[in-house]
Amino acid sequence: VTGVQTCALPIYELLPKILKTGNLHLSAQIADIGKSESLIVTIGTPVDEFLNPTVRLMTECFQQMRPYMSNEQLVVLRSTVYPGVTDWVVRYFQDQDLHCDVAFCPERIVQGFALEELKSLPQIVSGFTARAEQRAAKLFSTIAPEIVRVKTSEAELTKLFSNAFRYIQFAVTNQFYMICEDAGIDYNRVMEAMKFNYPRMRDVPKPGFAAGPCLFKDTMQLSAFYQNQFTFGMDAVQVNEGLPLFLVKRLQNEHNLREKTVGLLGMAFKAESDDRRSSLSYKLKKVLSTQAKKVLTTDPYVNDDASLLPIDEVVQKSDILIVCTPHKVYKNLSFGDKVVVDVWNFYPGLKDQQA
Repeated sequence: VTGVQTCALPIYELLPKILKTGNLHLSAQIADIGKSESLIVTIGTPVDEFLNPTVRLMTECFQQMRPYMSNEQLVVLRSTVYPGVTDWVVRYFQDQDLHCDVAFCPERIVQGFALEELKSLPQIVSGFTARAEQRAAKLFSTIAPEIVRVKTSEAELTKLFSNAFRYIQFAVTNQFYMICEDAGIDYNRVMEAMKFNYPRMRDVPKPGFAAGPCLFKDTMQLSAFYQNQFTFGMDAVQVNEGLPLFLVKRLQNEHNLREKTVGLLGMAFKAESDDRRSSLSYKLKKVLSTQAKKVLTTDPYVNDDASLLPIDEVVQKSDILIVCTPHKVYKNLSFGDKVVVDVWNFYPGLKDQQA
């Protein structure tokens, strides 16, 4: 397995048990990939500084792998790729006089639910050739309950459409939230009325920071593929990326931020995760650092940010607190009379109590 992804927390809990069985073998030596029949690559196509997809990381990965690969191996791309990249990988290998089987079988699990969803969700399988597709289907049939076979181009767009659609859904509810806030209306009560015993509205998500390593990136990839004419996607970016700016503007209108210490609760991009890639909490921190007297941050899971402080210290020293990531450990915090910004409605009734 090549590439790096942050594992969901349940995998960390399960790993010690798996290691005891002796069925999992780990190696940091790239030469060991030559011993494997199937190679699963978890490097996709990120977007560069111009918001265009790039295959640089994938190229660097394959350059290191090539000396140890053989024509008999199956290479499975798992991460989201720009449309046409699966075919590009085949051509790249052929230019290197390598004729292995190449498949694209996108991962569709939600971070934090890997163990449950890997064995419960259908697996999309595509291959550059019929043989590659068949080998990939056989591999994933040992895990997934169903196999959905499509062409590589169809599989690539299936993954991009799924993530872009989800991103647009978050943008819609975030825009509704901002409309209500500007009108002095509680959006949570509106949502309750919308969804109460009304099945057509059951999939409307709660408002909140929509970020992470996939949704924004994949929306941008789809926009680039469609010559920047993906208007829904571009509008969604403006809304979701604009939510931190909206919150700061609201606070500026109600408080003299230059005299206030603002505490940010949660820096990971989603709850119960240690993954802070593309987290909007850091965008909010950056904006507030030029507006507030001081910005304090905390997160119980993130362990690669030296600026983070203990939760109690942030709550105690802050005049204003913003719930950026609704980790469960924050549920029973006591804020007293402090101002709390809670987009997620993590603390139902808090706004009424403060009012």
